[in-house]
Amino acid sequence: MNGRIVISPLTAEAFAAFGDVIEVAGDPDNIINQGQCGRYHDRARLDFSDGQAGISLFNANPRSLPYPLDMVERHPEGSQAFVPMTHQPFLVVVAPDEGGRPGRPQAFVTKPGQVVNYHRGTWHGVLTPLHGPGLFAVIDRIGQGDNLEEFWFDTPYEVVEG
Repeated sequence: MNGRIVISPLTAEAFAAFGDVIEVAGDPDNIINQGQCGRYHDRARLDFSDGQAGISLFNANPRSLPYPLDMVERHPEGSQAFVPMTHQPFLVVVAPDEGGRPGRPQAFVTKPGQVVNYHRGTWHGVLTPLHGPGLFAVIDRIGQGDNLEEFWFDTPYEVVEG
């Protein structure tokens, strides 16, 4: 193993360099729908070089901890948001870019109801639910050209609970 990565709780501050944490926090921006709904407006930036935003559904197999991290990926042409369709936490792995390669990864676990939006070009782990069903809506770029880079570590990391 390449080393251990200890999971931290996901917070907007800790994740800011990699993307947006989207969640209901604070007072809503508007009250709508006959006063029955709080709207938390424009909480993430969708960023695409071209193409358009699309919504796809992913059904990922749950993973367990400790989790062997052997690969990260990034999308140079667009941001990517993972929106869980259940109230279960999921694992979020990101890494800083160091000269076109991922640096040392960091791992976070979401609270139920949290969404992540990876900035364009952010190295991140694959969709990693910790419980079934692993159903997610994914909002990302739909368009021509290659929008996926993978990086395989020579020696995997081990992601462990904190």
